[in-house]
Amino acid sequence: MNKATFSGRLFRDFITNKYLYLMMLPVVAYYAVFQYAPMYGVLIAFKDYSPLKGIMGSPWAGLEHFKAFFDSYYFLRVLKNTVIISVYSLLFEFPAPILLALMINEVRSRRYRNLVQTVTYMPYFISMIVIAGLIRDFTDSGGVVNTLYSYFGGDGTSMLQQSGLFRPLYILSEIWQKIGWESIIYLAALMAIDQEQYEAARIDGAGRLKQMWYVTLPGILPTIVILFILRMGNLLNVGFEKIILLYNPVIYDKADVISSFVYRKGLLEFSWSYSTAVGVFNSLINLTLLVLANWISKRVSNNSLW
Repeated sequence: MNKATFSGRLFRDFITNKYLYLMMLPVVAYYAVFQYAPMYGVLIAFKDYSPLKGIMGSPWAGLEHFKAFFDSYYFLRVLKNTVIISVYSLLFEFPAPILLALMINEVRSRRYRNLVQTVTYMPYFISMIVIAGLIRDFTDSGGVVNTLYSYFGGDGTSMLQQSGLFRPLYILSEIWQKIGWESIIYLAALMAIDQEQYEAARIDGAGRLKQMWYVTLPGILPTIVILFILRMGNLLNVGFEKIILLYNPVIYDKADVISSFVYRKGLLEFSWSYSTAVGVFNSLINLTLLVLANWISKRVSNNSLW
């Protein structure tokens, strides 16, 4: 009886909100086709995959590819580089759009605010190929950034040939490219704060700094926590596109990360099973970090994804 009642309510809701369900259909189809269906390929990590034999026809290898990765020289190197770049990104890139949103929120001139938003949004829409080309030109011998760096002790050689400079260049370029776009969600959260709270704070004698500390930040804290949890779930997913476009064998010791290692092994060396095993390992670590961050956030601030 309950099943029939539930089915009836579901059918009536579908009829009532049929256009909403229709709008949701492309999103569901996208995740079904491009996110869930490819999970079938995880089996490749446990097989000696051959395209001629297919996934089911290839012989089982068990955990051999995982053991080969853990015992290899590259394991500690790519894991260390991935963790370091991810932690740097979390420490410097994650707070940057929050600070930008707070500063834009304090600007009273609408024209100046729109100008700042437009200028900071633009790099996000530039092609990654173009971004990488600009970085290479600016940091090459005679480039603008390299010339400025030479005034502070640089030797003038290409900065992308110096392994010690790759991580700062990568993080700074990520901030420059994404700070504007990622600030949008914080600006939206700021718009949702009740203005009466600011009026009450002003009546109590709070200046703009105290208003920001006691009204603005608590108002956007749930948004910050949710985005922080999501970032933790992708902590080791350092984008391989920019790294592949910028790195070279000279700086592999500091620039090679898990995603770029998977790219080389899978697409350049055709070690499909080995690269899939590395990717599965990376995904399991990210899943663990996501669950852990959500649990800690729920215990500390009562804000969580589930």
